[in-house]
Amino acid sequence: MTAHSSAARRPRRVPASPAAILAQASAVALVAAALLLVAVSTAANLQARGLPLGLEFLGDRAGFKIADTVLPFGPEDTYLQAIGVAVANTVFLSALVCVAATLIGTALGVARLSANPLVAGLAAVWVEAMRNTPPVLLLIFLYAYWGQVMPVGGARELLPGLLVSIRGVGAPRLVAEWPLLGLAGALAAGAAIYGAAALAGRAAARRGRPRPHRAAAAGVIVLGALAAFAIHPPLRLEMPAATGDDLTGGARLTPEFATVFAGLTVYTAAFIAEIVRSGVQSVPRGQWEAARALGLKERQILRLVAFPQMLRVIVPPMTSQYINTVKNSTLAIAIGYSEFMTVMGTVINRTNHPIEGTLIIVLVYLALNLALAALLDLYNRRVQLEGR
Repeated sequence: MTAHSSAARRPRRVPASPAAILAQASAVALVAAALLLVAVSTAANLQARGLPLGLEFLGDRAGFKIADTVLPFGPEDTYLQAIGVAVANTVFLSALVCVAATLIGTALGVARLSANPLVAGLAAVWVEAMRNTPPVLLLIFLYAYWGQVMPVGGARELLPGLLVSIRGVGAPRLVAEWPLLGLAGALAAGAAIYGAAALAGRAAARRGRPRPHRAAAAGVIVLGALAAFAIHPPLRLEMPAATGDDLTGGARLTPEFATVFAGLTVYTAAFIAEIVRSGVQSVPRGQWEAARALGLKERQILRLVAFPQMLRVIVPPMTSQYINTVKNSTLAIAIGYSEFMTVMGTVINRTNHPIEGTLIIVLVYLALNLALAALLDLYNRRVQLEGR
């Protein structure tokens, strides 16, 4: 196809008429005037009621604790640090839910297409039950069920190293035995050895001498690392233990976090299952028949033929579902998990800054969702180009 023919197919841009430009400018002016009127009225009403307006409170001492945090936080920290910790909690929870729901939802979507009626029926029951259940009701039910089913006065071992009790879930945790400075020094030493070998090789090549092989430097680094690991391992596996209802050691998940994670995962997985099922069914039947004619098994057809082609179909709706997961994390306020909305409610009540607090909530969720959408849009473009 020539450049002339491709240019001829492009739609011509019709210049806007003066009337259309005037109408658009008038609409923008009306919206701006309405927003200005709302802002002026709000500032006047707040001033009449003696309520301050500003963000100076972000630097004040918070004076409260956050029960379940990814980052360290104490009462002496500021409100701005509390907001940062709450955002980290929301991002951590949403990321875990997206990963787990994608894995489970993919399995459910494939199971719904299974030739085994029992497997397909069970998957259909899961999907339809979760999709038609309000997520906040699901979280409240799971949280109440946790308190009823968990053992009182002890812990139950579900799997080796995995303990559950009314206080939460205990799991093994890797603990760093090397200080951060020592680890950075070891990495710097290895990089220096490899860099020195590379420089020596270039110098020897200029003089016409045999170049020292970089594999030797890599071998020295590997042997040194193995020796250091044998003398003093950099990581230690810490196992959880139960002392009555309490869990000590290892990684501990509070009942609130475990409930929110489980509830949002099973809820989101149902929607992802339908997306995956529609993606698999979008692959032309001829592709399946050709793959079977080549002797491929059903699992191989799914992995090598169906999945690569269906990515072009499922990535856009998956993006919407991931964004919904971030927004659904606000439902954790119903059971008291310290995500962003819960902490912001505490900040607004203690500082008496509802307008600024609400604007912070809107901007934070807008930034999170726009960033997530931009990342997945880049991946979607790559998938579309590979498909072409």
